[in-house]
Amino acid sequence: MLNNNISCLDNGHLGFSGVDTVAMAKKYGTPLYLFDENKIRENCRVYRRAVKKYFGTESLPLYASKAFCCKSMYRIVNDEGLGVDVVSGGELYTALSTGFPAGKIFFHGNNKTESEINYALDSKTGGFIVDNFDELYYLNKAAGERKMRQKILLRVSPGIDPHTHKAIATGSVDSKFGVPIKTGQALMFVKEALKCENLDVEGIHCHIGSQIFDSKPFTDAAKIMLDFVLEIKKETGYEAEKINLGGGIGVRYVDSDPEISLDTIFSQIKKELDIMVSERNLKSPVFLFELGRFICASAGMTLYTVGSSKTINGYKEYINIDGGMSDNPRYALYGSQYTFYKADDAKAERIKKATVAGRCCESGDVLGEDVTVPEFSRGDILAVAVTGAYNYSMASNYNRIPRPAAVMLHNGKSRIIVKRETYEDMVKNEI
Repeated sequence: MLNNNISCLDNGHLGFSGVDTVAMAKKYGTPLYLFDENKIRENCRVYRRAVKKYFGTESLPLYASKAFCCKSMYRIVNDEGLGVDVVSGGELYTALSTGFPAGKIFFHGNNKTESEINYALDSKTGGFIVDNFDELYYLNKAAGERKMRQKILLRVSPGIDPHTHKAIATGSVDSKFGVPIKTGQALMFVKEALKCENLDVEGIHCHIGSQIFDSKPFTDAAKIMLDFVLEIKKETGYEAEKINLGGGIGVRYVDSDPEISLDTIFSQIKKELDIMVSERNLKSPVFLFELGRFICASAGMTLYTVGSSKTINGYKEYINIDGGMSDNPRYALYGSQYTFYKADDAKAERIKKATVAGRCCESGDVLGEDVTVPEFSRGDILAVAVTGAYNYSMASNYNRIPRPAAVMLHNGKSRIIVKRETYEDMVKNEI
């Protein structure tokens, strides 16, 4: 099995977090998101321990909310001692609605609206990751109107290509995120920020992309960031106290993906950082990270009911399910690979290639093309592993399909954490 929370039960059914997935499909219906609370907490603790071990207690481990945002998730990560980053007023509101400490929330986004900025200031949000000059000037004005000083990090672009899919690479020079170092604009950005009397510049931030399986892209980015810190110091006398290297550490979606150790990656990053800081004669800054996928991806599984199959002789076979791109658009967006299981028979031999197709009225609505799968019949439960990140959070009502329920599994018990949408839910705001 792909991960240690996936198993074959005594009755032959697929187990997830020790729970019978076929029973879950019968109890709650499909499509259905399942989440393994023990795995979420385990990943939080691995992350927290590694940050403390290599980067000290001043480095608050942050959870990237965009991976999976709901009230239950914020309660868990707060229990586990993590901070969070949010990228919208909606994520901020959801976090605050659970009593999450505002001082441990950091507000991201390349185009925060004025109402969102004001809401975050009024909520005493711990920090802003300022993306551009316009935001900088408005934030300074809005903070001044409240007679407060707001802590900020400045998002810059280091010009790193981590060799991931173009749509999830965010650190290139021409990215929509941050201000590029290479063009000289980032230095101007810092100088302008240091002039802002209502903002406290704590340091700089970058994020280079996702699904990164080794330390080198992070150390490459760190070298550029530390060189930039040195340039800032020479130009202004200011030395950044914090450097946030973002997230992006990869997870296994299929057997061919490498297994990684966060402890190993962080130890390699720390070793290189110590050398770099010493070579530049800098004070050792506080290094921060923002992991999302690492926390929740392997803690998720999605269940579907097979409706029909279609064989086009000489071409391909389709297995049609009762969900698709409306609850998981990642294949349509990125060509993301997944591992598929037959929940009714976890040890079923994978005997053929087929395309797992969704029910949306789009030719591109598939979850996998020409993947090796067992034989499926109408009514069987098809399970997709490692769907805890960027599935629920990217779901839509395309074709007026209600979004699935989400169920949390914990010590053999299940509870609904997000109700299944109804048709009434979809029209309640319409006039």
